[in-house]
Amino acid sequence: NVLNQNLDIQIEKFPKVTGSNVYLSSGANTALQKAQSYLKEFKDEFVSVEHVLLGILSINDNTSKLLKDQGVNEKDLKKAIAALRGDNRVTDQNAEATYNALNKYARNLNEFAESGKLDPVIGRDEEIRRVIQILSRRTKNNPILIGEPGVGKTAIAEGIAFRIIQGDIPENLKSKVVYSLDMGALIAGAKYKGEFEERLKAVVKEVSQSDGDIILFIDEIHTLVGAGGGEGAMDAANILKPALARGELRAIGATTLDEYQKYLEKDKALERRFQKVMVNEPDTQDAISILRGLKERYETHHKVRIKDEAIIAAVELSQRYISDRFLPDKAIDLMDEAASKLRLEMDSVPENVDELNRRIMQLEIEREAIKRENDDRKVQSLGEEIANLSAERDELKAKWQAEKDQVDLVNNLLEQVESFKLEADQAERAGDYGKVA
Repeated sequence: NVLNQNLDIQIEKFPKVTGSNVYLSSGANTALQKAQSYLKEFKDEFVSVEHVLLGILSINDNTSKLLKDQGVNEKDLKKAIAALRGDNRVTDQNAEATYNALNKYARNLNEFAESGKLDPVIGRDEEIRRVIQILSRRTKNNPILIGEPGVGKTAIAEGIAFRIIQGDIPENLKSKVVYSLDMGALIAGAKYKGEFEERLKAVVKEVSQSDGDIILFIDEIHTLVGAGGGEGAMDAANILKPALARGELRAIGATTLDEYQKYLEKDKALERRFQKVMVNEPDTQDAISILRGLKERYETHHKVRIKDEAIIAAVELSQRYISDRFLPDKAIDLMDEAASKLRLEMDSVPENVDELNRRIMQLEIEREAIKRENDDRKVQSLGEEIANLSAERDELKAKWQAEKDQVDLVNNLLEQVESFKLEADQAERAGDYGKVA
């Protein structure tokens, strides 16, 4: 970014200040006074970052000149601020955290599905149908997915997003956008008491203002409604309850049965807003079907071919030996791990070539030591052995490189096929059948 580079150069030119007393320059003072003068215009109660930026732009100094050189002017900046804020005003010290809250603290699953960043959802048709049925209700239209970790609760929410972009969904849900709440982003950097709640309020407000067009997916919903028994945890539940009761917030929750019984069942007012959808662990045959559907993605990523026997073995062996986890998650992990190990071996020098390299190095060290003893016959013998081993190594290395080049070529073609498939899907959704053909 040119502006950032120029600002860094500008900062380097400033005199260095030593000692404990740091004073504002006259330019900074003027900028802050100008920033304060914008409060009335924006009907705000506190000075925020955008006021300061307008203040800097309005004074004639080097920083203001840098901004203007990049095409920044007061009129366009005010328009951008209005677009960013929406209807929000600065009424507290952390107001910036609530701007554009959905894009900051949630992921648009429709966009991810459209750009091919989500894995395909295989099976789970019954559960997806039940979720769609609940979402289509007039009241209490909030499904909660209950199942063990790794059985595919998140995949069901992603499946809804896939169906929306493909148009394979009832008419009343075709215009909906599924957002997945990012709890990490929501909590990160919330230093002051009440800051987390303000962020959550801002998200709920944006969802409410969408007139039902946004469906909020809340994974691990129990973390929002009382986990840890902290004072702030209950505040989060109380923010959700009024919006859910009024029908302004349409949400899909996901949690385990233990956490549901521990936290949500105790809060009867919240529990009755949600309709339970049980997500059971798939049987071996269903898990094999899920892995077959995902196989292509893992082949493209790891650049290896995954045989059907490997998929069956991953499901059966994980079911037999990994008893503390659930299908299909444990089988997917096993397939991923095996493909990763194979790829590492393919990229590394083969073991026999590596052994020959070490043997040649050892003989060369030996030859250098014997040279000092003037034993020409021994030196000649070692030289011949080194030459033979080097020829054998070079032959093996050339063979390995040729095979590697072939594999890379196939993988590049597979990546192109994957890319064309994604383009074809997008063109089909857009109705551009000429491009699909």
